[in-house]
Amino acid sequence: MKNWILKIPILVVATCTAAVSQNKAPANRPTASDASSLSGVEMYRIYCASCHGLDGKGKGPAADALKKTPPDLTQISNRNAGEFPNARISRQIIGYEVEAVHGSQAMPIWGAYFRPGELLNLIEYIRSIQQKRAEPQP
Repeated sequence: MKNWILKIPILVVATCTAAVSQNKAPANRPTASDASSLSGVEMYRIYCASCHGLDGKGKGPAADALKKTPPDLTQISNRNAGEFPNARISRQIIGYEVEAVHGSQAMPIWGAYFRPGELLNLIEYIRSIQQKRAEPQP
């Protein structure tokens, strides 16, 4: 009787894997063709804010359900000597580079859903929310 309970996680993983391998958008998510008319901020709100928060600080409504806290996206430049790493951020969003905080693909891979222009819009928005490091007061 209890064996069916053990099979549920396998069924969920298999279903999710099949959907990703077929490049199908998750339910209630815009497809790439829908995203073509979206600005970077709109794309961020649809794809990123549930985990990273509307303000990008990693406190979205889904953040507590994750094993690791989503990073504060407003501090990317500060974590990289004041430079915004466009190429690395692009690789992380589309899934070519997995950051340690994301574990093994904990962040959804959106590469199948974004065209290059949409990806650039999203990256430009993330760049626009970067906060400057406070200078020490004398």
